[in-house]
Amino acid sequence: MGSNEVASNEVDRKFRFLTAYKDGRVEIHYSTQKTPPSNDPNTGVQSKDVTISTEPPVSARVYLPKINPTQKVPVLYYIHGGGFCFESAFSPPFHSHLMALVAEANVIAVSLEYGLWPERPLPGSYVDAWAGLQWIASHVKGNGPEPWLNDHADFSRFFMGGDSGGANMSNFLAVQIGSYGLPGVRFIGMIMVHPFFGGMEDDEMWMFMYPTNCGKQDPKLKPPPEDLAKLTCEKVLFFFAEKDHLREVGGIFSDDLKKSGYKGAVEVVEHDGVAHEFHLFDPAHDKSISLVKKFASFLNEV
Repeated sequence: MGSNEVASNEVDRKFRFLTAYKDGRVEIHYSTQKTPPSNDPNTGVQSKDVTISTEPPVSARVYLPKINPTQKVPVLYYIHGGGFCFESAFSPPFHSHLMALVAEANVIAVSLEYGLWPERPLPGSYVDAWAGLQWIASHVKGNGPEPWLNDHADFSRFFMGGDSGGANMSNFLAVQIGSYGLPGVRFIGMIMVHPFFGGMEDDEMWMFMYPTNCGKQDPKLKPPPEDLAKLTCEKVLFFFAEKDHLREVGGIFSDDLKKSGYKGAVEVVEHDGVAHEFHLFDPAHDKSISLVKKFASFLNEV
């Protein structure tokens, strides 16, 4: 083996989801599969892919439940997890999860396909998530680019949420809504599934992917009380898994929210004996089914 080959394999930084080599290469530890949109003949749920932006490339998968032609239903903006560097709104686990959730809850869902590191360094994912939110809000008057939202979205019942890093981005967007508003939209609730926030070893990975970060107290990583107090949604639902490596930081965040002066309701659902994202890996598990049912009921309690 030559000296150049040895040098090219020399590790610079190694994290939970990625390895960076001294020659500039990066290796993501997980691959991402994608599946096309589909219609479920059993539940009547339909899905389609839409373009939000071409530069940078941002898209979404939109899900429509089985409803009559004039019916209006709540809107869910969903942001998937994956450590900001892998996974997709179009991957089989997330597609199946959203199909099941939309069937159970009878809501329209917009599942965001945002840019991933390293092609899209942070804060690019957050910027893409904001673009997705603005795209959804462009349908408030019934004249946006997507007919399903124009015809069936009830913007007086708007919800937002995600899992892991997607939950983190949802909170960022909620703070922005609290600061700048979202005209024509009543933000009812936020759903945080196994959320990622600062206070653990993965902070270093997040900062590595975000060259212009503000350190471990960056408000995206560890939102300060004054930001949490700005949240205008009426309620927040947390899902925690006992064996999740993010359980502790998620619990700290939920406690910080309660103490921040946030005026809405905070509900916590804990699943014992299961790990991070268990519901995506084993959707037939009784606790996965319970999670979907609770998620759905939260979307229908206004």
